[in-house]
Amino acid sequence: MSAGATAIVTGASRGLGRALARALAERGWSLVVDARGRADLERAADELAELTDVRALAGDVADPAHRSALIAAAGERIDLLVNNASILGPSPLPAIADYPPGELAAVLEVNLLAPLALIQLALPRLAGGVIVNVTSDAGVEPYPGWGGYGSAKAALEQLTAVLAVERPDLRVYAVDPGDMRTRMHQEAFPGEDISDRPPPEESVPGIIALIEQACPSGRYRARELGDAGSDAARRGVAEAGGIR
Repeated sequence: MSAGATAIVTGASRGLGRALARALAERGWSLVVDARGRADLERAADELAELTDVRALAGDVADPAHRSALIAAAGERIDLLVNNASILGPSPLPAIADYPPGELAAVLEVNLLAPLALIQLALPRLAGGVIVNVTSDAGVEPYPGWGGYGSAKAALEQLTAVLAVERPDLRVYAVDPGDMRTRMHQEAFPGEDISDRPPPEESVPGIIALIEQACPSGRYRARELGDAGSDAARRGVAEAGGIR
């Protein structure tokens, strides 16, 4: 599945979303991409347009009208949906005892409810397709300060696992890309030097391996998969394999 196939990638103006969109474009995928920042999205779309057909829609995945526009732009068949768009929440990261409920509601809206709503819209056009929900180790490990973001990602992981059981006709992945040198990661550590974190491009080969090697639905750590020929990709070994 590549040339002629259509993918929706949210949050594609920078970071992991942009790197993954470029890798898909290089493989012949047609793309529908979005981001909240119009200027950054237009720059990314210009780059992608040199490689493939791309439709770029600026907007917020929390907006129902924007979600509908993404689905409409993809056409009658969607082969891949990547829910990558996320927000961190308050920075510096507050302790959960001090986390403003309104801020948590906003994080849940973007990081959990929007992906679910987009999946629900896409399902009628996803026959035999692939869903990639980008998650985080903060969804499984109790890191101080990460209670809001981590709670949203933990819920997204459970949603992903249940969807995989309910829809065995699809491949449904929760993918942890690992720490990355991105703007969001910098916001989580304001004033700190994060230059030791790997660039998001290093997490892309593992995600591509999942898509191209038809790995079983489940939770995967992208950088453990390595290249598309790895044993993990062929056997679907991801944190004990299959659905965690």
